[in-house]
This record gives sequence, C-alpha cells and structure tokens, in this order.
Amino acid sequence: MTSQPLPSASSPVVGELTVPGSKSETNRALVLAALADGPSTLRGVLDSRDSRLMIEALRALGVSLEPDGEALRVIPPVRFRGAADIDCGLAGTVMRFVPPIALLADGPSSFIGDPHASERPMAPILDGLRQLGALVSADAIPFRLVPPASLGSEASVDASGSSQFVSGLLLIGALLPSGLTVRHTGERLPSRPHIAMTVEMLRARGVHVEEPDERTWVVAPGTIAARDLTIEPDLTNASVFLAAAAATGGRVTVPGWPSSSLQPGALFLEIAERMGATVERDADKVTVSGPEQLRGIDVDLTTASELTPSIAALAAVADGTTRIRGVAHIRGHETDRLAALVAELRKLGIRAEETDDGLTIEGGTGLTRAEVETYADHRMVHFAALVALKQPGITVTDLQCVSKTMPAFPQDWARLVG
Repeated sequence: MTSQPLPSASSPVVGELTVPGSKSETNRALVLAALADGPSTLRGVLDSRDSRLMIEALRALGVSLEPDGEALRVIPPVRFRGAADIDCGLAGTVMRFVPPIALLADGPSSFIGDPHASERPMAPILDGLRQLGALVSADAIPFRLVPPASLGSEASVDASGSSQFVSGLLLIGALLPSGLTVRHTGERLPSRPHIAMTVEMLRARGVHVEEPDERTWVVAPGTIAARDLTIEPDLTNASVFLAAAAATGGRVTVPGWPSSSLQPGALFLEIAERMGATVERDADKVTVSGPEQLRGIDVDLTTASELTPSIAALAAVADGTTRIRGVAHIRGHETDRLAALVAELRKLGIRAEETDDGLTIEGGTGLTRAEVETYADHRMVHFAALVALKQPGITVTDLQCVSKTMPAFPQDWARLVG
C-alpha cells in the first residue's frame, strides 16, 4: 500500500470543526430502531464504513432503511429473516450486535468479515447465544447461526474482552419471551460507559432494565418503543481535533459537544486538563487550548480505552513519563493496539513499553521521521496524525482506513492543520 504524507504544524493549530455523529450511538440506534414496535426517524446518523455495514446487515435481515431527506427512516419487519454471508467488515458493533438479532430470525444466518475479523474476540457472545438456544458453528468469524425453536432467558458471559458482549445481548432482551438476565463472569469489565449507553437507550424506549449488582442486568420482556432521535457528535473522533490544539499550543473548538454524555470520549477533556491544556465549556461547544508544553500523567482508561492511541500520541510529545492503565482488552480491538503503539512509538524514537494492562511512554525526547503502520486500524491513523504535527516527514501506510468511523477525516484534518 502506498505510503502517504501527513501534515506537520509549523505554528499552533487554531480552528473550529464540526464532527459527524457518534459511531457507538449510531449503531445502537439503528439496532433499536430495527427491533422497535414501529417506524423511527434517525437524524445525524454517522456516514462511515461501520454504519454502512450495520445498515446493510439489518437490510439483509429484513429491515427497511431508507433516506428521508437528511434523515434515515427505519421500518422493522414483521419477522426477521435469515440471511447468508452478512458482512461484518472489522466492525465490533456489527459482529456483536447483529448475531443476537439473527437469533430472532425465521431461519439460519451466516456471518463473514475482513481478513482480520477472525482475530477479534467473539467466543463469549456466541457462547451466550448458545445458552439462549442457538446452534453456532464456530467461536469466531466466519460462523453460521441457527435460531432455536424455544428461546432461553439467561446468559453468563465473560465480557473482559469487550463490553459489547453484554450490550449485544441486552439489546434483544425485551423481545425474548421471558426477558433476559445477563451476568458478567470475568474479573474486569472494560468500557462500562458503553454498557450504560445501551441501558439508557433501552430505558428511553420504555424497556425496563434492572441492575441488581455491578455484574448483572435483568431486562423485562415487552416491546421496544419506536423513537425518533438525533445522534450526538462522536466525541472520540472529536477528541483527536482537540488533541491537535493540546499538542501544538493551539486552540480548537468543536461545536455540538453535549453538556453531559454517556460517550466515553467525553473523558478526553479531563485528561487534556491533567496534561496541562485549558478547557472552556460553553452551552453548545467546547474549546481546548494547549500549553507551551504538555506533561506526562498516570491515567486509567478502563472506561474510555478508545482514547488510548490519541493519549499515547500526546504522551510522546509531553515532558516526563505517561502511564496508561486499564486497557489490556484493546489487544483484541481492530489490531493489538498495545503492541502496535509500542512498535510505532519506538520507530518514531520514543521509549515505550507494554505493561500487563497498558503502556509506559517516556515523552519529551524528540521524534524522528518514520513511516507509521496503521494495521488497518482507524485509531492508529489518529495517533500518526497527531505525532506528525510535531515532526515533518512522517508518513502513514493506510490513510483510508479512517473511513471506518470518519471518511472525511483526511480532508477535515488537512483543513484544520492548514
């Protein structure tokens, strides 16, 4: 694949940028609209590879999804139908949220994906579907799922590898004859805010969800009410643009930032402040101003692991040591993000080490020119783009893999950096 240059910043990055809708909220909203008791209109739906894969997967199962001006009109089927070769790409939400819907279909479904899709953890949720009665042919993509004649009501899964194993089951819980009880059996539960987002979106549609303890969810049987919705901006994507200000001593504003949000990306503002940046919150926007020099910090990203590549980039240009904790599970993301970040940081001349649950990065030693490998991972492009601001001549192997969540990122980034 042809290496592509990334822009450096000869002066502080200053500007304002509107960010498209949240991937996490978009794909949950699409699933809930498909499961609802009537039509829904969704606005602000993210246009990205992951959301397109979700839309096509739902269409394959019998859902009608059609443009309505700038919105999307979603009409659930009378009954879901089985489908062959549902393409999950490399999208965790598609490969973990759509098979539970296939459990409700009138026949078997099969699932395929990108070459690296087979490496993404799937066994816990597929085992959960087996506990509900499904026949599943494998523990990873590709696999075939046969719905049962009689659906169960309890599933115990180890969600240490991904909170999506819990969310995927919760999304269909109300439509099971006796509801659903989900229990997490592992020691750690990463990205808990993503489960909170799932639960709150269910409750907003009239679904009764109880949480008797920190590792159990009980969904009452019933309907999922159709609801029109406007999707929030994607705060993890937005944080990359705000990080450009933090890294260069600039000033960047993102309009539409919600005053409160269940998105884990919202945590970026607190982290930026701890590293020395200034954050200004307004009613409908947020502005980050960078310091003369960022400082290293010790940070637990258990609840917001998607921020790890961007924080690692800031750590590379900060003074002192940064310790990122609580992110062991990102070894099973689009790539092994911990190994990838260490390899690319070292290539850039930065001392970095993997730990059991994260990274240690020695910043402030200066960057060297290098070609950064993306590993087909959109967040590695964000990492590369940020470090390139501080060192001319950095290139990246696959800029277009950012289409997974933000196809216009290269153009928006170039416009902001100038």
